[in-house]
Parts: sequence; structure tokens; C-alpha cells
Amino acid sequence: MKEIHLIFIIVLICFIDTSYAYPIDDQQLDDLVVSGHKTNGIGNADAASEGVVYSNDIEKKPILRPAEVLELVPGMVVSQHSGDGKANQYFLRGFNLDHGTDFATFIDGMPINMPSHAHGQGYTDLNFLMPELVDRIDFRKGPYYAENGDFSSAGSARISLKNQLENNFGEITLGSNHYRRLITAGSTELENKTSLLMAFEGMGNDGPWQVGEDLKKTNALLRLSQSVGTNRFSLSAMTYSSSWMATDQVPRSFIDSGVLGRFGTMNASDGGNTSRHSLSGNWRHILDDGYIEATLYAIRYQLQLYSDFTYFLNDQTNGDQFRQSDDRHVYGGVVKRLWFGSLFDQKMTNELGLQLRQDRVQVGLANTVSRRVTSVVRDDAVIQTSSGLYAENVIRWMPWLRTNTGGRFDQFNFGVNSNIPANSGNATSTMFSPKFSVILGPFDRTEYFVNWGQGYHSNDARGTTIKVDPTNISKSVNSVQGLVKTSGYELGLRTEIIPQVQSSLAIWLLDIGSELVFTGDSGITEASRASRRYGIEWTNRYQPKSWLSLQADLSLSRAKYTEYDVVGEHIPGSVEKVALVSANLMNLGPWSSSLQWRYIGARPLVEDGSVYSSPASLVSTGIKYQINPKSSLRLDVFNMLNAKVDDISYYYQARLTPSSAPVDGIFTHPSEPRTWRLSWRTNF
Repeated sequence: MKEIHLIFIIVLICFIDTSYAYPIDDQQLDDLVVSGHKTNGIGNADAASEGVVYSNDIEKKPILRPAEVLELVPGMVVSQHSGDGKANQYFLRGFNLDHGTDFATFIDGMPINMPSHAHGQGYTDLNFLMPELVDRIDFRKGPYYAENGDFSSAGSARISLKNQLENNFGEITLGSNHYRRLITAGSTELENKTSLLMAFEGMGNDGPWQVGEDLKKTNALLRLSQSVGTNRFSLSAMTYSSSWMATDQVPRSFIDSGVLGRFGTMNASDGGNTSRHSLSGNWRHILDDGYIEATLYAIRYQLQLYSDFTYFLNDQTNGDQFRQSDDRHVYGGVVKRLWFGSLFDQKMTNELGLQLRQDRVQVGLANTVSRRVTSVVRDDAVIQTSSGLYAENVIRWMPWLRTNTGGRFDQFNFGVNSNIPANSGNATSTMFSPKFSVILGPFDRTEYFVNWGQGYHSNDARGTTIKVDPTNISKSVNSVQGLVKTSGYELGLRTEIIPQVQSSLAIWLLDIGSELVFTGDSGITEASRASRRYGIEWTNRYQPKSWLSLQADLSLSRAKYTEYDVVGEHIPGSVEKVALVSANLMNLGPWSSSLQWRYIGARPLVEDGSVYSSPASLVSTGIKYQINPKSSLRLDVFNMLNAKVDDISYYYQARLTPSSAPVDGIFTHPSEPRTWRLSWRTNF
């Protein structure tokens, strides 16, 4: 009842004296809406660790894979441990986020994370994203924001697509290892201030792997948008499909001994295919005192993924390859109202929102040999429905003091109909998450932030109803709670006291009630303990000249289990050091260029800290030459120094050959060697 009372109080505060409307023009309100409240400057943020990435920043960055646009979020690292048709690995704030757990990603309000996914909870596949169409990315870190719900404890990114292009264009890219890409995009003005944007992408790649990746990707977008008077709307249709062969992680001992080449594979039939089709719409009506906004979306998604990580550990005859399949429909929407008011004659902004989502999934796990099914481990029909009500109130008490008070109430309903009757059932979980921030300043072009908030992450629906191990139905398994609470704290500052320099410093801490994870590779829940992560982030932007910009970001963190266990306190895979330094030279006659250094430090691979991964340092560059006003050439070189480092490392047990004994060891997926790509673009 306390939670209901608190959210009622927050809502009540929002309605106090709303008769006072602050005059605003359309442009001013549009800036507020599009940015999701913030920009990078002083006076526009509620935390030192939030900000905005703009399209011109994305254009400068050498991008090996589409999801690497998220590396422009300070402290974020994007890598891969399999084929490029699979969702990426993400690292942030002491997390190995796996494929997206605890980092929420949206495109024009449409959620990308997939709950109760065949491969991993919160699976975030951004391979359908065309970086050229991204208008901006609003990023936030920590559970301090009422608008953010599931998967957002470490942070979130809200990606906004362009409504119009400055120039229609076609681009052809050729590169090493049979890389080829064609993208064409254009927009046109229709009647009544309506814009139509169309884009198509086709791509293929073999990669450096001994077994060619044979990646084939097609991607298309159709977007209709309009801005007339007080109404704004956009309607987007997207379609994407991809197929690939995969070189998953391999035993380092085989590489070191020469049994396997650095880019070799243990199973030449690993890989997969996936497709995603979506229709989403956003409507916003501007009022005298604010706006009302609605977002609706429908997604059709499929995946078949074939993997083999343990080789002959479980089956010495046929091997351990397995197939994870996911066939789902997603429906959902958001309605929110933002308005201005006053409290004790102090300016106030209020926001109230309702979020609804339902996933209807057929999700399965099967044993396979060369992609041929030999047995079904489990097959489940899942219906997962979530609803979230949130409220947020911002009051400027003094010219140098404002507060942000908020809260959200979430309810999840899980329904599982399993081929193993004992694992069928229904479960319900609820969570209330209060938030509070204090912003002080600016004083001498410096702002100070104090942030606190509670959040949560959801567990796989199958974990909430499981009773028996699907690989051994005589063995009982404990089910888990559907939602796990997280609590975050942050102290920070943001300053522009040095001319042309934007700097921010954040000291943060995040407690998680449990790291229970449903493991799609085995179909059961792996128990874990409560944990604590803490660290410091320092970001800097410096533009000494109109033609030169510099960036330097450093993130240091620690991750520990807070409950004692004799096996140790380290959280495997938790990244401790991340750094990114880049320089951009712009408009030097017809030339532009960029240089980027990315570093990810060693990570513990086992709980006792006795085994660590190797650090990885990569340098990439891009050089652009403007041939004439309509045509340009760009050369991107990734891993320019040809460093032999790993994208990902794990430590676990496997049987490497049918006749060998099980061994514990490090299994790695190497970073790609020096790779070049040459692009020719023409505007029309």
C-alpha cells in the first residue's frame, strides 16, 4: 500500500495549479520533445551521465557493425562472439550485458530488447539499423528515470530516425574479405508538409574466418511523417532478413598449440537466420500548456540460431550443437501527457505515462547435428504481458536548484504452455520503483547532480514457472521471481568552465537483488547472488578549432557479489576499464578524417579472480575525400595496427574431442584483423 500511496502523491503534485501555462513556440517545444528532455549543454540534464549523440557524430565514426553507433555512449563497448547476423555483445558500467540485458534500447519509442528470448533475456539485435538514417541518440545511465522500465538499470538509449534527408544518396561499399554493401535512401516532400523517406540496404560479407561467414542481409524502411500546426506524426514500416554461418568462440589452447588457426572453427555448420518486420507510429499534439503523445507498434520476429560451445561434453557421439528458435509477435504502445504548471509560484513540469506491451512467443531448444534436429529439449508457447504507469515531477525551486521526483509501477503476467507439462503455468510479478534527483547550479558554468532511483530487470517467463530440468525431468528445479529490484546512486558534475570544453564526472553505484539468469543454452535458470557495481566515469569534449574536435572518455568500475560464497566474489565477464579517445578533422578543403582508439581492460572470467581475459586495444580510422558537391570517397580501416586481441573471452568446461576428457579452459572469439572498406557515395 505504501507504494500506491507514494505514486498517488506524485500524481497529485503533478496536478497542482496547472492553470498557469508558460508561453512556448513550436520550435521550443519540439526541441524538448525530440531530445527526450535533454541536450549536452549546461541546464538541460538531470544527471552527469546522460547526453545526446547527434547524426554528425555518427557520420564521423568508423563503424564496423551497425550496433557500434552505441559506442558513442561514453563507456559502452560493442563486440561480437559469433556471426554478424547475431545480436552483439555489450559492455557498460561493470556489466557484461550479454546481448542487451540491463540496457534498454528503443527506436522511435519502439522497444528493441526481447524478453523471454530463445538465446538470452533482453536480446537486442540492431543489425537492421542503418546508421545513415539515425538522427540522434538520447542516452541515460542508471535507474533514475521514471520513463524507463525493464532492462534499463545500467542505462538506456533512445534512437530517433530522420524524417528527411539533407541529400538523397546512393552508396556502394567494397572491402576486404568479400565485403560488399549497397544502400540508397531518399526523401521527398508531399502535400501538407508531409515527407516520405525510403531506404534500402543489401549487404554481404565473408569475414576473415576459415569457414566464410556468407552473411546475406536485406533491409528496407518506408517512413511517412508530417508536421502541420500543432500536430506531428510519423509512421514507419521496416523489414529485415539475414542469414549467416558463424565462427563461435574456440578453445585458446587449440590456437596456442597450432591445432586450430586463429580464425578457425570447431563446427562448420554453426550459424543462423533471422527476420524482423515492424510497423510503428508516433503522434504528438501540442497544447497551450504542453503536449500529449502516443506511440503504437507491432513487430513480427523470427530467429533460428545454431551454436556449439562445448563440442562433445554432453554427447560424445553426435556432439553438442543445439538450435534455439524464437517465433514471436509483439504488440504495444505508450501514451503520455506532459504539461507545465506551478507550485508555490515556482515553475513546474509534469509527465504522466502508461506503457503496455505483449509478447506472444513460440520458443524452443533442440539438439542438432549439422542443423538437423535429433531431439527436442523443450518447446514453449509464452504469453508475456507487461504494463507500466509512471509519473514525473520537476520543480525549479530556485534559479540554482531544481528537483526531479518520480516513480513507476509495473506489473508482469507470465503464461507458459510447455511440452513438458510440469513446466507450464502462470505467474505474476509487480514492482514499484521510486526516483529522486537534485540538480544544483549552474555555478561558474558548472552543475552538480545527486541521483537516486530504484529499478528492476525481468527474468525469462520460463524461469518463473519451471519445476523440472528439461534435460532430466526427474530432477527438480526451483522457479525464480519474475522481477528483480535494483537500486542506483550517483554523484556527478558537468562543467563548461574551460572554453570549448565540455566535461562531466560521475561516481555511481548499483545494487542488484539477484543475478538470476535463465540460460537459453540449457533451458534452465542458473542461480546467482546479489551483487554490487560501482565506478567512476569521466567524459570530455574539446573543440579548439572549427575544423578539429577531440573526445576522451574513461570508465573505471568494479563488480562484486555481496553474498559470501567460497567460490569467490568476482562476477565473470564484468568489465573494469574502458577508454575511448578520438580526433576528428573536418572540412580541410575536400578532406575530412577521424582517428579512434578504443580500449577494454582485462575482465575476471571466474568467481575467484584467478583467471582474467586479456585487455584489448584497437585503433581505427576513416578518411573522406569530397570529389565534387555530389560525390565523395571514404576509406575506413578497422584494427589499423592489426592487433591480435579478442572480442570476447569465456572460461568454462568442454570436451574438445570425442575421446578426450572434459577440460576447463578459456574460449575466445578474436577481433577481426586489419580490415578496410572503400565507399563511394553520390547525391541525387
